[in-house]
Amino acid sequence: MITRITGKLVRLSEDIVRLEIGAFEYEVLVPEFVRRQLQPKLGEVVSLCTIDYLDGNPQQGRLVPRLAGFLSETELEFFEMICSVDGMGVKKTLRAMVRPVREIAEAIEEQSIKELTLLPGVGPAMAERIVAKLRRKMTKFALMVAREVPREADVDRNVLTEAYEALMALGHSSIEARDKIDQVASQKKKFKDVQDVLTEIYLQSRP
Repeated sequence: MITRITGKLVRLSEDIVRLEIGAFEYEVLVPEFVRRQLQPKLGEVVSLCTIDYLDGNPQQGRLVPRLAGFLSETELEFFEMICSVDGMGVKKTLRAMVRPVREIAEAIEEQSIKELTLLPGVGPAMAERIVAKLRRKMTKFALMVAREVPREADVDRNVLTEAYEALMALGHSSIEARDKIDQVASQKKKFKDVQDVLTEIYLQSRP
């Protein structure tokens, strides 16, 4: 399985990017929100986390190997979770992901069927199916602190996620909790445990 690909971005179309690697050029399918982020990087070397799959109808014997790519492992993990919902799939999920992972995860977590039906190819019944299966698994995707905290702070990400859940248990709404976590995460401090995070949030909220 190809899990990462790095090369010069030589072409960018509606749902496909092409990377030049030595004498070869590789085609990678990407969702709209990834395409937008890659647009200003045309001509530069980029790296994508990838998953390979077979596209086509196996009964007709027309299967084509393809790659789908994302800018982080977290985005790829989210994509695979959406694909696991009955009735979704690689192509349908790629087409639906026109908004950043964080925004879609927030809609799922908050059970916003209306927001989810704004995604291409997702009707009310499918939106309800997605919420029913995934809403309790969206915390880390809704936070998406992995894109905002340095790689060496991997331990902090788990602490921040636990702190988010603690804030929810204390009666804060998901939006309030995310805002508070975002504020402490932006400082790039190291936190030993949840109590450290909650103490920092308390100090920030003092007049």
